[in-house]
Amino acid sequence: MKVTIARTAGFCMGVRRAVEMALDASNKNQVPIYTYGPLIHNPQVLSILAEKGITVLEEIPESGEGIVIIRAHGVPPQDRQALIDAGFQVIDATCPRVIKVQSIIAKHARDGYASIIIGDREHPEVKGLLGYAGNQGYIADSVEALDRLPDFEKAIIVAQTTQNTAFFNRVRNRVNQNHPHYKIYATICDSTEKRQAEVKALAQSVDAIVVVGGSDSGNTRRLYEIAALTGKPTQHIETENELDIRQLENFRHIGITAGASTPNWIIKRVYRALEKQLVQKGRIFRRWAYLVQRYLLLSNIYLAIGAGCLAYAATELLGIPATAPDVLIAALYILCMHTFNNLIDISSDRYSDPDRATFYQNNRSWLSALTLGAGAGVLILAYSRGLLFFILLFFMGLMGVVYNFSLVPKRVGIRRKSKIRDIPGSKTVLVGLAWGIVTSLLPALHHAGGIQANAVGVFFWIFCLVFVQTAFFDIMDMQGSRIVGKETIPILLGENRTMRLLKILAGSMAVLIWIASALGFVALSGLFIGICPLMMMIFLYFHEHGEFSPGFRQNFLMESHFIFAGLLALMGSLIFI
Repeated sequence: MKVTIARTAGFCMGVRRAVEMALDASNKNQVPIYTYGPLIHNPQVLSILAEKGITVLEEIPESGEGIVIIRAHGVPPQDRQALIDAGFQVIDATCPRVIKVQSIIAKHARDGYASIIIGDREHPEVKGLLGYAGNQGYIADSVEALDRLPDFEKAIIVAQTTQNTAFFNRVRNRVNQNHPHYKIYATICDSTEKRQAEVKALAQSVDAIVVVGGSDSGNTRRLYEIAALTGKPTQHIETENELDIRQLENFRHIGITAGASTPNWIIKRVYRALEKQLVQKGRIFRRWAYLVQRYLLLSNIYLAIGAGCLAYAATELLGIPATAPDVLIAALYILCMHTFNNLIDISSDRYSDPDRATFYQNNRSWLSALTLGAGAGVLILAYSRGLLFFILLFFMGLMGVVYNFSLVPKRVGIRRKSKIRDIPGSKTVLVGLAWGIVTSLLPALHHAGGIQANAVGVFFWIFCLVFVQTAFFDIMDMQGSRIVGKETIPILLGENRTMRLLKILAGSMAVLIWIASALGFVALSGLFIGICPLMMMIFLYFHEHGEFSPGFRQNFLMESHFIFAGLLALMGSLIFI
């Protein structure tokens, strides 16, 4: 079985913007926060908003206090004014594409035009649009309903932004035949058009389709209808628990698409449920390989092996002896601190990586023992190298622990960033610094008796590689991080800017190490090791183009880069011996 996720699956721009505005309001304010009607049509997201203390306001009271967020679908202008008059602070999260339609209707209403809205009568967006048409607004949810409307001297045709494009084209043809003087505006969101076009194309290459999204979501229902019309077996589900595996188990290729209000973590859960089914139907070797890979990744053992390989690569670049303690100190420190942090805080993993969250909840005992054992091993190895190394690693371990705990006493009514991890972007930077120290500076300090310029250069190189890897996973975890209020690098810079930065960094590190090696600043094995950041840049490029789905394969490939660095260093050492 092969599983393909549509590139357009998940939050559209308008939904993402609305959810982020609601979460940011919750994270930054202590006043009551409401949404006027359900913010979006997804029960899982609405449940999370409720957990954050954001409640739904169904009726506008005469007076109130706090913040009211206008839903992505928009509201009639009179409702917005009524909220302000009641005393609420209003945050308008209306989708910009919907605002554009509102503006078109309002402008023509002032000029005496009738506004015909092609959409679902009960949909909140359509009700909101109707409010901008004054007493000259009409709704047509079928060609027959359009024909029953009176003939207007002046009229415009607009569409609900999530309307079916095929239906709107039929409307356009009918209007051109019967009312050529009407103005027609193509207001279906380009995101909607792309999703509907992609699900048709996807149906041509798969055996069955799973459509993920809320049962009340109009655009999700339309995706299901379009997929079903292709003749391919189609399921519409809200979560992975609704998957009918028996219907899908005999298909070789399954496609997944999702509505505009479906969060990434729901899509990831569905994908991994199908991925698990794929493995269970495979040969015994594949099942065991999957289980081993899963445990190595989730327990951070694979990441620790990568740290050891990176330490070996650093010693090769510096031209110092590569000893077992150098590799073990790096591997055990990274294993200890990463596993400890996962044990202490899995709040965002509940949304970003639910499989990891479940793994840590179910295996706390042996993971805690693994953390303690790795920490003890690091300190023993450090002490064997002298008191200075013991103090350095003890202090680094202490800082890793302090990172998760409050440094400032809580004060009633005062919101403050009391933990180091609350500092925006701190995680990505501190992880890179820690990796750079244990993989390059400590070996240089031990073998060379001090830290020379080339050691600082290798430290910076490793810091950048780890920064790229950590920030990449931060991009994958953006929705979960925002829910729990974490301000990671991608949240600060934005997903697209962060991805550009990571590609530039990875490419620059490849060029930098090649130049440094050619000039003799580091060993000639750098000519091989420089392939590692180049591979990272290629990985990021293919990820951007939808080549990797959010399963273990994607995580495994990214974490393998550091192991490749060690293998490339070994190859270089054998050739340039």
